[in-house]
Amino acid sequence: MSESGGTPATSGHSVPSGAWWEWLRRGLEEQARSAAVRDPLISAVEAAWKANPLQRVLPINWAEVVWALQKLWLREMSDPGRAMQRAVDYNLRSWSAAVESWNAAVSRAWGLPVPEQRREGRPDRRFSAPEWEENPYYRTLKETYLLASEYLMREAEETAGEDEEEERRLRFHLRQFVEAMAPVNFLLTNPAALRRAMQTGGASLADGVRNLLEDIRRGRLSMTDMTAFELGRDLATTPGKVVYRSRLIELIQYEPRTEKVREVPLLWIPPWINKYYILDLRPENSFVRYMLEQGFTLFMISWKNPDASMEDTTFEDYMNEGPLKAAEVAREITGSEAVNPMGYCIGGTLLAMTLAYLEAGGENRFGPATFIVSLLDFSDVGDTSVFIDEPQIDFIEQQMMERGYLEGRALYNMFNLLRPTDLIWSSVVNNYLMGQKPPAFDLLYWNSDSTRMARAAHSFYLRNTYLENNLVKPGKVRLGGRPIDLRRISGEVYAVGAEKDHIVPWRSAWKVGKLTGARVRFVLASSGHVAGIINPPAKGKGKHWVNEGGDAGDFETAEEWRERAAEREGSWWTDWARWLAERCGGETDPPPMGSEKYPPIEDAPGTYVRERDE
Repeated sequence: MSESGGTPATSGHSVPSGAWWEWLRRGLEEQARSAAVRDPLISAVEAAWKANPLQRVLPINWAEVVWALQKLWLREMSDPGRAMQRAVDYNLRSWSAAVESWNAAVSRAWGLPVPEQRREGRPDRRFSAPEWEENPYYRTLKETYLLASEYLMREAEETAGEDEEEERRLRFHLRQFVEAMAPVNFLLTNPAALRRAMQTGGASLADGVRNLLEDIRRGRLSMTDMTAFELGRDLATTPGKVVYRSRLIELIQYEPRTEKVREVPLLWIPPWINKYYILDLRPENSFVRYMLEQGFTLFMISWKNPDASMEDTTFEDYMNEGPLKAAEVAREITGSEAVNPMGYCIGGTLLAMTLAYLEAGGENRFGPATFIVSLLDFSDVGDTSVFIDEPQIDFIEQQMMERGYLEGRALYNMFNLLRPTDLIWSSVVNNYLMGQKPPAFDLLYWNSDSTRMARAAHSFYLRNTYLENNLVKPGKVRLGGRPIDLRRISGEVYAVGAEKDHIVPWRSAWKVGKLTGARVRFVLASSGHVAGIINPPAKGKGKHWVNEGGDAGDFETAEEWRERAAEREGSWWTDWARWLAERCGGETDPPPMGSEKYPPIEDAPGTYVRERDE
């Protein structure tokens, strides 16, 4: 004990009683700065979770969650007066919510009108069961949870420091904790699951256990009924032929759906981190079918799902054997001198590098290009930055060295964590607590159909984009001996961002107008990375924003562009089709399916897209 009336002392130094909060804060900060492997609590949590079979289906990083909670508590302790006030405020609001819940129950029992509780924003679908409003116990539980969640997230915002990456990481893992702790995720606090268990005589619980054990065996959470769809029968049904195959791609040429077609064909470059058929789901929401019906000739790259034998496949190989070879085949079959390319997500990143590569060599094989939710500047990558730093990339590279590729499950889990309520916990409730089969949903089927990543190409991509952001540094990246300079890209470009995209923030997608020398028409779609893009006009849903004022690059900031953009109802597909029609030449007879040099090999969707990561 020190002379100051019982204040702790460390390292032989006494701490004045008036500064014991500061002493505690400094001690906690010192502990927080230590690596996770030296933190006993975090190490214990990490070891316990790794030993838990549930970690195979629930990709929550509980060690990071504990770190986030420790960090937030440390901030609270740095200002004890404020922390006390916030605790009092929370308790008062919780007590008020409980009183209102029981008063509502009494009023309901006596047949009196019950005032409706309204919260800002959309209704929370997790609490749609009637018990969450009518039963005072469940209503109090719900309100307490929502208040606690609001308290945690607001505290993270109000006590934020200057390190943006740390703040993003903190908020991300707090959100994981908040959503994991929702009372609907637990049997004893989920009234709908308890009601179903009673109605089925416990059969739903037995079915839930069977579903859980099967998912543990498979090593992933089932989000959809994987037996409900078959490629070529239910999904990816647009008629076409595989007209070229290499070790890395199959090239699909789709059959025309109009008597006349535009002279210049389209080449679509989808991401190789997913299967291409997100662009060709069911006929009613097939992007491919829609564009064919507008009179375009369309070629689609279908990427090989790499195995260990392809570990030395380079990023240059993806460029040479992907868009460059595909464009050569498309030109030979159609007789067109140009091909208009479209890159989706990482396919757009590859397209930009390919265009810069061609410009560096004085070549011009492509017409106006389209970039759909594509990143060129990786300085702001949204919540995905939580998964990308030097230690994590080192770990990924070590895994790839051992296997020759990155398992598709790693990316599958990462993308699911970006929307945990929709893509994780709703399935936990449905499959395990309710004991029901996963729903048959085409988008979730595609999302679950993950692919592997070739070691050399994926390592090159991660380091030059997410980690070092080298694409915005002229000449820093070289492909085929040529320096890549995005400023050399000229001509006309159409670019699309999605308003609520959690993978490619729309402000980052907008930067294509600032980074290239092209004249860019930028369109902002509503919704997210997938739902904002796969939005057929026939559904009459969503909206988009366009700016007819000229080149998107003429605006200083994305916000300035947005302020001057006009809002339009419906899908952006119609705007793109009109833009392309003016840049794809006149109408002509459809080209043959394949040619003497590149005869049809098999019907679409081909072989590569059917290869599963299992």
